[in-house]
Amino acid sequence: MIASPYTTLFVAKDDGKIVGMISLAVVQMPTGMRAYLEDLVVDAAYRNRGAATALLQAAIDMAKSAGARTLDMTSRASRTGAIRLYERLGFRRRDTNAFRYPVF
Repeated sequence: MIASPYTTLFVAKDDGKIVGMISLAVVQMPTGMRAYLEDLVVDAAYRNRGAATALLQAAIDMAKSAGARTLDMTSRASRTGAIRLYERLGFRRRDTNAFRYPVF
């Protein structure tokens, strides 16, 4: 994943220890450049200290500089604290259904 030209892995560190991460994929689609966020995680001991906000903002900034028209992500409805953070940063809920086909 790290070697992929389409994916960037952001990490949050505290004294050299990785305490959080998020991945950003930016891809050219027929309708324009699109970006997708996956796998935002922050160590429980470091939550509510700004790591998730910093990771998200770095990913947003890179998606903008790459020319992405949109930046999409998903989150379970039960993650209310995370959803408040996403909305505070400007993410908006979409009226859509998520589908997945199990390829293997």
